[in-house]
Amino acid sequence: MAVKCIGILTSGGDAPGMNAAIRAVTRSAIYNGMKVKGIYRGYKGLLLDEIEEFKTQNVSNIIQRGGTILKTARCAEFKTPEGRKEAYERLKEHGIEALVAIGGDGTLTGARIFAQEYDYPIVGLPGTIDNDLYGTDVTIGYDTALNTIMECVDKIRDTATSHDRLFFIEVMGRDAGFLALNGAIASGAEAAIIPEISLEKDQLAEMIETGFRKSKNSSIVLVAESEVTGGAMGVAERVKKEYPQFDVRVSILGHLQRGGSPTAQDRILATRMGIAAIDALLEDQRNVMIGIQNDQLVYVPFSKAIKNDKPINRDLLDTLRISSI
Repeated sequence: MAVKCIGILTSGGDAPGMNAAIRAVTRSAIYNGMKVKGIYRGYKGLLLDEIEEFKTQNVSNIIQRGGTILKTARCAEFKTPEGRKEAYERLKEHGIEALVAIGGDGTLTGARIFAQEYDYPIVGLPGTIDNDLYGTDVTIGYDTALNTIMECVDKIRDTATSHDRLFFIEVMGRDAGFLALNGAIASGAEAAIIPEISLEKDQLAEMIETGFRKSKNSSIVLVAESEVTGGAMGVAERVKKEYPQFDVRVSILGHLQRGGSPTAQDRILATRMGIAAIDALLEDQRNVMIGIQNDQLVYVPFSKAIKNDKPINRDLLDTLRISSI
């Protein structure tokens, strides 16, 4: 059945490049003769009926903006069968025959359950700065966040060097060390403490005992915000106790990392993925996430994208170790 009207929403944490994706999905759908309905505040807006028809001009002048013009929200009700039933009724009322959902793990999990329950076509776009979705080399927003981290660390390095200090800088990535590890390489940091390795060994002890800082006055270590790593505060507390000779400072970058105008790379990725989402619906694909592998767009079943953990490239650990001696 040819889809005549699609809905588009962004959900979960915002990521730079989401607007570029909204623009591409909207324009590609219109180009292919479909109607487009923008759904505000994710699944929550679907339940609250915050739905508006989008024309080409609705998405003018947004490619360069961070955040999401469709807003985003968490939605506990959508996790219940009753909430999902209400969402389905709302989609039917508006004549929306398929959905494009932009977001991370939680967004796609919700999409997958809903799609199965109601045999409803949904295509997902991976919008998250954490880069933790399986089946895609990169997610929308990751490159921008990485550049933000790099700029922040460059600035912190100026003060770290002036004071001979050891700085622990906390970056996002609750369960994944992609931002911490690649951010450390890009900013010339001495080490990265990430959840993927924390379970295997004591990264802090290893770092200090291998003659860390022998040749340096100041050092910067990136820490992923994770219960496994203890975050930057947890690591700093340990150093104060076990290695009191260090003058330690902590910097938590927080929501800085989510904001800002998307980089060229994120704008291009979001635009390609947005157009691919409409192509997928035209090909009668459903319950897939658009991924990118070796610069080729691919369809990744929701079940794979959510269930499988995305492995960290371990060669990068050596890259960081060798380049920071």
